[in-house]
Amino acid sequence: MVFDPYRVAGPLLRRMDAETAHRLAIKALKAGLAGQQSTADDLRLAVSLWDRRFTNPVGLAAGFDKNAEASDALLGLGFGFVEIGGVTPRPQPGNPRPRVFRLPDNGAVINRMGFNNDGLEVVRERLRRRRRHPTGLLAVNLGKNKDTEDAASDYEKGAAAFGELADFLVINVSSPNTPGLRALQGREPLIEIIRRTQAPLKTLSRRPPLLLKIAPDLTEADEADIAEVAVSEQLDGLIVSNTTLARPDSLRGDAKGETGGLSGKPLFGPSTALLGRMYQRTDGKIPLVGVGGIASGADAYAKIRAGASLVQLYTALIYQGPSLVQTLKRDLLACLERDGFSSVSEAVGADFR
Repeated sequence: MVFDPYRVAGPLLRRMDAETAHRLAIKALKAGLAGQQSTADDLRLAVSLWDRRFTNPVGLAAGFDKNAEASDALLGLGFGFVEIGGVTPRPQPGNPRPRVFRLPDNGAVINRMGFNNDGLEVVRERLRRRRRHPTGLLAVNLGKNKDTEDAASDYEKGAAAFGELADFLVINVSSPNTPGLRALQGREPLIEIIRRTQAPLKTLSRRPPLLLKIAPDLTEADEADIAEVAVSEQLDGLIVSNTTLARPDSLRGDAKGETGGLSGKPLFGPSTALLGRMYQRTDGKIPLVGVGGIASGADAYAKIRAGASLVQLYTALIYQGPSLVQTLKRDLLACLERDGFSSVSEAVGADFR
């Protein structure tokens, strides 16, 4: 049996304040204490998208490595890609602590971080110094500063800063923890943000794909508008979805009433349903990234069948540790084999065929 250090460290970390435990996890990754994948991924897991090759479809969602401190160590765990951020033009502290709350009975977390990050210049310099990992790709999640009135300008600055350093970029207008941010998902502000974010990318010799991350708490009209705008403005993809403001009756624990975005297992059903609707609304023309509540290979497979070309996780790592990445990929392969698919791409959107 291979020794898994998280079996010892995990329970200790979960006894700490959630944010303190997270900082220790980042330090452990930077020190090389989390291990590294020793074998290449099975070729059936590879995904070709946007003229890029993902060795597997499993990514780490934004929010874990906000400041690009441990991206290469995270890729070394076996992720096919890592999304850092959200990064805002100017550094900001975010909301007052405590602002992260575990709901272990539900495999969930509530956070109200508020785009705390080191700012564009510091994060950009870290990315300039990094050694590109041979097996994984890096995405940058772009946010706006809390006090910026011209929201589109912040996304434009982010694209200009990271366009040459990222394998793809993500417009984040769906965090519930920045006042007024989700209102930017409306048709007119969204079109302006997309166009202004695209502008600095057009001059690059190798333009990074531009994706939009959306909320799970959308009206039917919002969903239709976003799908139409994504197609008409030639977005390269959608990430479905961010955390939810909903509070299911099934939540347990003293922290269940805390404000902020809910992630983890309770988000799986609503986010997967939205993923399927967006796949249908866009007629499968736009690649989708499925995120929300993934805790197993079966969960990842369900997202893929619902229309996701790639998937992301985060909250499950808190409860299961880094070994989840390898377990998930192995079980995903088993799901593909069971249903007769020779690759991930063959299974994308299978629920609607």
